[in-house]
Amino acid sequence: MTELEKMINGEYYKATDLKLIYLRDRANRITHKYNSKVIHEYDMQNRLLKKLLNTNGNFWIKPPFYCDYGFNITIGKNVIMNYGCILLDVCPIKIGDNTLIGPNVGIYTASHPINPQDRLEEKEYGKPITIGNNVWIGGGSIILGGVTIGDNTVVGAGSVVTKDLPSNVVAVGNPCKIIKKI
Repeated sequence: MTELEKMINGEYYKATDLKLIYLRDRANRITHKYNSKVIHEYDMQNRLLKKLLNTNGNFWIKPPFYCDYGFNITIGKNVIMNYGCILLDVCPIKIGDNTLIGPNVGIYTASHPINPQDRLEEKEYGKPITIGNNVWIGGGSIILGGVTIGDNTVVGAGSVVTKDLPSNVVAVGNPCKIIKKI
């Protein structure tokens, strides 16, 4: 199994693999070009990002935008990401239709082992993230690997989501907790 296959499957992999370095470099070049262009509101679904991300509809991403690879990110229809979002996509990130993502949100599938010896051996791994339809994630929130957020859920600004959230709830805090049903 290649390091790329291990990475996508959530197994230990080495990020220093030449193929992975090349793929990150490609994503860095595309996002750098995107982030340095003058972007007009009506044309946010830039052709540059369509080379990088998987999408089947309109989306708007306000720069700056950063990701590791891009090909592990699937964005639904009518998704809006505000300024400064970071998506670490060593594993798949799926974002449903009509989802709003506030400024400076981090969506992190990437992780490192707790065991220091494993870290010294340059082992890394990730866990996928799924965000449902009609979700609103408030600015400054962090979504950690392995999390699924259900449809119609609202995540309050500044929250750190460490566990799954069901559909139709409002959740806030660090760690993020459900405060009411919608």
